[in-house]
Amino acid sequence: MAEENRQGPEGLAGRRALVTGGASGIGLASATALARAGADVTIADVDEQAAGQAARALGGKAWAVDLSDTKSLEELSLDIDILVNNAGVQRVAPIHEFDPEAWRLIHRLMLESPFLLIRAALPGMRERGFGRIINISSIHGLRASAFKSAYVAAKHGLEGLSKATALEGADFGITSNSINPGYVRTPLVQKQIADQAKVHGIEESEVVQKIMLTEAAIKRMVEPEEVASLVAWLCADAAGMVTGASYAMDGGWSAR
Repeated sequence: MAEENRQGPEGLAGRRALVTGGASGIGLASATALARAGADVTIADVDEQAAGQAARALGGKAWAVDLSDTKSLEELSLDIDILVNNAGVQRVAPIHEFDPEAWRLIHRLMLESPFLLIRAALPGMRERGFGRIINISSIHGLRASAFKSAYVAAKHGLEGLSKATALEGADFGITSNSINPGYVRTPLVQKQIADQAKVHGIEESEVVQKIMLTEAAIKRMVEPEEVASLVAWLCADAAGMVTGASYAMDGGWSAR
């Protein structure tokens, strides 16, 4: 990446960032924003080819990893300044039909692995007196929806983990915050349209307006770059007093 693109108002030159699920969607947009602000970015993703391609485009590194294999993360040590916990999956089904293994997968990937990555990163952050932990939560970390019990429960758990981390990191220059977007225009959201249509008994073409945007005051999806702009700001020195917060970016959904 050209030098003029590696400096920005956020002043992250020399900072080392890890972004999970960084090969697409919110993760890729966040990795791009951090790299443009000067950070050295590592893309962690289960898709090795996509992670490598994204890393090369940003002048960063790739880490091909299945974060749902949480046992393998227990002895991990991370020498990073910024951690963006973004990796996730979605399953849509009524509770009485929800596959227990799908429930466990979602919780391993979206709650247990963020805990283990934070655990791995905190010692180095404490030693250096600086750390930024950004947890990509969801409006579903603040509000529930039917047929998403595993996702809602995991995101609510991530909110608690983020706040506990904020309290433990406060004396060491470490902040921890959550971002809570509504439906974001990503492959993850696109993949759930068919499932949403099935459980709600409507056509796929009706899902976005009748289900996804019904609670939002602003009737459009969030763009990944909008989330990424907040990620970059939260990593900056100017956000040093912002910790333990949950930032709704939901078009007014949570205002109801």
